[in-house]
Amino acid sequence: MNLFAFNIVLAVVWAALTASFTLTSLLVGFVLGFVALWLAQPLFEQPQSYFLRVWRILRLTGFFLYELIVSSVRVAWDVVTPKHRSNPAIVEMPLDVESDLEILLVTNLISLTPGTLSLDVTPDRKTLIVHAMFADDPEALVRELKGGMERMVREVFE
Repeated sequence: MNLFAFNIVLAVVWAALTASFTLTSLLVGFVLGFVALWLAQPLFEQPQSYFLRVWRILRLTGFFLYELIVSSVRVAWDVVTPKHRSNPAIVEMPLDVESDLEILLVTNLISLTPGTLSLDVTPDRKTLIVHAMFADDPEALVRELKGGMERMVREVFE
């Protein structure tokens, strides 16, 4: 059984022991199970990849939430102020991710961030077409997207 499945089982066992099958109880059980598995690392073969992947998923989630808040404030500020600072453009972003799941995650994270929208992926799956509300410097925007969202998604799936 892989460690993620075992961690889920530990979360369900925790919820059963506390007689509370709520989302909060399951999350607490997952965290406690994660800590227990982390402490028991010497008992498992190759456990580092699971703990590294969980860390990278949490880091991607935190990065996305930060970007979501910053871009929401930026778009809202542009809407409520009399002077509009937006400079919309359509840019092409070369993709380093290869699998369908990685491409899907990158495009959805970009689209969920206010001010950017994934329009299309070229048929060869090498380029993502993005509409950006604030594209004063298209090259800098592409560097920012590749160095942020795409890099972190790639790290999660390594």
